Amino acid sequence: MSTYVDRNSKGNIKISRPNKGQMRFRILLIATVLFTIAGFFMMDYKGLELWPAITGTIENIKDMFLSPQFNQTTFGNAVWQVIVTLSLAFLSTVLGAVLSLFLAFGTAMNLSKPWLSNTIKAFITVVRAVPTVLWVLIFAIAAGLGSVAAVIGMVFHSIAYLVKAYSEAFEEIDEGKIEALRATGSSYTHILFHVVIPQTKSFLIAWTFLRFEINFGVAVAMGAAAGAGGIGYELFMSSGFYYDMNEVGAITYMILIVAIILEVIANKLKAAA
Repeated sequence: MSTYVDRNSKGNIKISRPNKGQMRFRILLIATVLFTIAGFFMMDYKGLELWPAITGTIENIKDMFLSPQFNQTTFGNAVWQVIVTLSLAFLSTVLGAVLSLFLAFGTAMNLSKPWLSNTIKAFITVVRAVPTVLWVLIFAIAAGLGSVAAVIGMVFHSIAYLVKAYSEAFEEIDEGKIEALRATGSSYTHILFHVVIPQTKSFLIAWTFLRFEINFGVAVAMGAAAGAGGIGYELFMSSGFYYDMNEVGAITYMILIVAIILEVIANKLKAAA
């Protein structure tokens, strides 16, 4: 175990050992490096011709980003598919945000009982640890592949994400204000909707819109992986079925433009709040 040597103002040497948090961080860092190195050795490189692969990749990138155009579909249809993807992301974000808000009240330590807070935190930790695409595939068993399973899966993961974000924002509120209202006989509902939410609304808006941006990217992926439709499905068909790199580039530019617009709107909303 390594030690840290420090000298105080009197010139005496003080030796301190790393605490538990530092040791855990070191172990995590070492494990990450080992798994990364092991991953390179575990990959199958058989049949890989490095130079043709590099030149082919460069040609594909040139076709994608230097000469983008719609060949298999039309620009109007692509715009409509983007709207479909945005709709999936918006619906899953709104449903997730509403449910998360009420769960966050029970998760914040300053607003809830310890046993209830710890129970919800344990549940959302498990949900958040599972990738969104896996939740979509799990719900697809009951609902079938499509937009329904995609929305349910994204809502489920959004709840786990937003509950943590909302509850941490609630826990940052000055405890003295909450205690003062409790001392005056204010009800729990009054404290929530007249103190907690007004003081944290800028954080709630910022976290919600950030999740909306994430859900937009997830909805693009779900269009291909779960048959949810939208621009993700068109991207999958262009790249995997038609192998049309020009159209892949055009769709990629369209997705990038939408993502930039969402970022601008998010900044405007946060400033207005």
